[in-house]
Amino acid sequence: METENIHFGTDGWRGLIAADYTFDNVRACAQGVADYHLDQGLESGVITVGFDTRFGSAEFADAVIEVLAGNGLKSLRCMVPAPTPVVGYNLVTRGAAGGIMITASHNPAQWNGFKYRTSSGGSGPPEVISAIEERIHVLKHSGDVRRVHLDEAKRLGLFSDIDPAPTYLSHIANLVDLDVLRAADYKIVIDPMYGAGAGYLNKCLDGGLTEIHEIRGTVNPSFPGMQNPEPIEQNLGPLQEAVLGSKALIGIGLDGDADRVGVIDSTGTYLTTLQVYALLVYYFLEVRKLRGPIIKSLTLGNMAWRLGELYNVPVHETGVGFKYIVPVMLGTDALMGGEESGGHAFKGHIPERDGILSALYLLDLMVRKGKTLSEILEEIYSLIGSHHYGRSDVAIDASIRPEVEARLRKRHPTVLAGIPVIGVDVTDGIRYRLKSGEWSAIRFSGTEHLLRIYGEAPSHEQVEELLLATRALTGV
Repeated sequence: METENIHFGTDGWRGLIAADYTFDNVRACAQGVADYHLDQGLESGVITVGFDTRFGSAEFADAVIEVLAGNGLKSLRCMVPAPTPVVGYNLVTRGAAGGIMITASHNPAQWNGFKYRTSSGGSGPPEVISAIEERIHVLKHSGDVRRVHLDEAKRLGLFSDIDPAPTYLSHIANLVDLDVLRAADYKIVIDPMYGAGAGYLNKCLDGGLTEIHEIRGTVNPSFPGMQNPEPIEQNLGPLQEAVLGSKALIGIGLDGDADRVGVIDSTGTYLTTLQVYALLVYYFLEVRKLRGPIIKSLTLGNMAWRLGELYNVPVHETGVGFKYIVPVMLGTDALMGGEESGGHAFKGHIPERDGILSALYLLDLMVRKGKTLSEILEEIYSLIGSHHYGRSDVAIDASIRPEVEARLRKRHPTVLAGIPVIGVDVTDGIRYRLKSGEWSAIRFSGTEHLLRIYGEAPSHEQVEELLLATRALTGV
């Protein structure tokens, strides 16, 4: 059992199916969670188990349940593929002690993954994840994975099946006035990218004047026509075409487990994740007149800072990943939290990214303002100035990561793209702060073999120059 290769990154452990992501390793992860729960005195608490639409996800979820049962732990098994936030909300409302989600989120089709959630419904903080990892690695030597067959677990009453959708949808209807959205007479295109979010927005919005058109809503674990089920510009060509072809007001993309959102506006333009987060912040602070702390990851840019200053609310910055954001959200009773990946969490819900709820809040913003999202963005720019953002993902062999990191430690640029560097932040990767408020960053992905380059500046042209100059520092 090669458990030393199992490491939980930004959000859970992910591996190539059949190479690293095997039944033995998934069972080892489940045993690590079981040992953690038993050590914490949580043996009486139930554990929710959900899965997405990827190859083998249902079977891997059953393997998890067999291990939990082998340790005397009860579980609630989702009957069908479900989004991560749906499983997370069911975890909370059903009083579970924790949750496991079988998903690789936005990774390519050849991957699958294992996410752990605490009783809050959100990502476990670093100390919890480290404790689970330690217990998994012990299994390399002990091999002590306890399991009972699924039929026997059922006979013993150690798991039961649930349909997670009704509980979640009922809760969502308390957060957003769905009748108003149904009556808006909007034309909306939804792209769940063959993932677990298929049908959810339809269920929320059907039954009124608003017209819903869903593309790529069937189950297809190969995720055809896209590099990976991530709702970023290069993967949303079909959504863009559908928006323009149907003259829709908005196109909404969801990633593989529906915890991220991507947006195409009425002109066919892709809105960056920084723009989307700024729209959501503006929605709560300006339109709904709510107040409370705002949480952002360090790569989410400056717009949240400027809006926080404008509306006199505190803004807290964390490392990348909701394992860092969740503790701060809970500790500050934050209004919302978000990261550059397109994941957002909201007060009154679970401290977990939810692409479905994010989309509904964006629609509500449009209805309340009577404008498109691009028009609302212009309002925001008139208040805080223009902000442009870009990200470049570079495929990289994990073996050369130490070489790249060593190179970056030796390089101390004083100027990037003609702009003086005034500070360097190494909280998570390397971020260069520039004289006029611009910034760029270099960070290794915690979920894929990618080197990510980020940049923000007042114009698109400046962003492109900044990305090129920053990548040059890496030597790749």
